[in-house]
Amino acid sequence: MNKADLIRTVSAKVNISKTLGKQTVNALIDTIYEEIEKGGKVSILGFGSFRVAQRAARRGINPSTKIIVQIPPRKVVRFKAGKDLLKCVR
Repeated sequence: MNKADLIRTVSAKVNISKTLGKQTVNALIDTIYEEIEKGGKVSILGFGSFRVAQRAARRGINPSTKIIVQIPPRKVVRFKAGKDLLKCVR
């Protein structure tokens, strides 16, 4: 399922226009972006949670030259699936 399919499905389930469905999906995604950008956490009960984590600096190897390089620390987004989401894949 891609974003267009998600918009179409949400619109049909809630019985709203595709335009309003698109605005709703985009508002949800934008809200998650904004909170993550601030370093916050977004928890959706049963679905899961998004949070920012710090990845430590480490050494890596360039596979083409075999030279050891230092990879700097960076922030990454982590997602932890909720209980209800995990149930549907078991």
